[in-house]
Amino acid sequence: MNQPLPSAAPLSDAVQAALAVTLRGCEELIPQADWIRKLQRSEQSAQPLRIKLGLDPTAPDIHLGHTVVLNKLRQLQDLGHQVIFLIGDFTSLIGDPSGRNTTRPPLTPEQIKANADTYYKQASMVLDPARTEVRYNSEWSLPLGAMGMIELAAKYTVARMMERNDFNDRFKAGTPISVHEFLYPLMQGYDSVALKSDLELGGTDQKFNLLMGRHLQQEYGQEPQCILTMPLLEGLDGVDKMSKSKNNYIGISEDANTMFAKVLSISDELMWRWYTLLSFQSMPAIAALKQEVAAGRNPKDAKVALAKEITARFHSQAAAEAAEQDFVNRSKGGVPDEIPEVSLSGAPMGLTALLKSAGLAPSTSEAGRLIDGGGVRVDSSVVSDKGLKLDAGTYVVQVGKRKFARVTLG
Repeated sequence: MNQPLPSAAPLSDAVQAALAVTLRGCEELIPQADWIRKLQRSEQSAQPLRIKLGLDPTAPDIHLGHTVVLNKLRQLQDLGHQVIFLIGDFTSLIGDPSGRNTTRPPLTPEQIKANADTYYKQASMVLDPARTEVRYNSEWSLPLGAMGMIELAAKYTVARMMERNDFNDRFKAGTPISVHEFLYPLMQGYDSVALKSDLELGGTDQKFNLLMGRHLQQEYGQEPQCILTMPLLEGLDGVDKMSKSKNNYIGISEDANTMFAKVLSISDELMWRWYTLLSFQSMPAIAALKQEVAAGRNPKDAKVALAKEITARFHSQAAAEAAEQDFVNRSKGGVPDEIPEVSLSGAPMGLTALLKSAGLAPSTSEAGRLIDGGGVRVDSSVVSDKGLKLDAGTYVVQVGKRKFARVTLG
């Protein structure tokens, strides 16, 4: 069991700085006083705190929305604390009911393993792998067995479980709640017991589960963790949270040019929220930049800087510079330096068939719609004739703002 927290004392510069890092962009820190005392104890003992983030590998890829908590974890890691990246391979078998109005379809062990294999590799683009403790919650969840699960379930009441909004709403609406869904917050909370965490991070939708960790640590005689909730990042539309299902996301494994262009597509208002949650620039630096924009500087300058920072983080500085130049070329109607080369036979060929064969349109009918909408260029000229046939030769074909191909037709 941890040593008692020190009593209240004036905060050192280091503790004040650590608290500022913790609070940047966060929604809630519960309870803040305990976190301050943990920071003081860590400073006095030179023992790093154990800071935990758990992610269930329910999908194969991580997007920028996931990196909000990963960024915070990295900031705390840079302060010298021990961060734990927990892959919920066991809890994924249950399915997190947070925010759900129906039972989540279960994943197979094979799906979970395939997803988990990519999760840490992608998370390492943000975290320092050499200083990250990677754990899987099957390590302690599977050995619990039936007896251990019963003992764990006895430490929480059904009445308290039904205080959870999503369970309460589903119960009132007559929507089925499977008994196994009650096990999810218990198992996530037990992770904190197994790892003896001092702080657990999560999105605002995870608050109930995080508080469960505090409760169970007390039940098992441990000092309870503090919890830090981070906002859910709005996606490219600036309305809904970033989500693949909403198609308003930026995957951290997307190519540099696409990533850069997508960041530039967000609104000026959303840009500042992204700066707070995604940038590693200091808050004073961001405030100064915001003041410059308010005084008349073009907000696009700030957006370009953000796009380059994010792109460089997941690719390289050189790739970010190249992506900026690619965007400039496209905005001027120019052709990117590197575009796919496609060779086709069958000249003369109708343009709609060419677009489909070159992979620039999913079908000839969709190719026709793209032409009708003015979204197709051949050698920089907009084409409006769906019946156009191209003779043998080489053409630069563009669809929309981002799709290009150099097509050699024989």
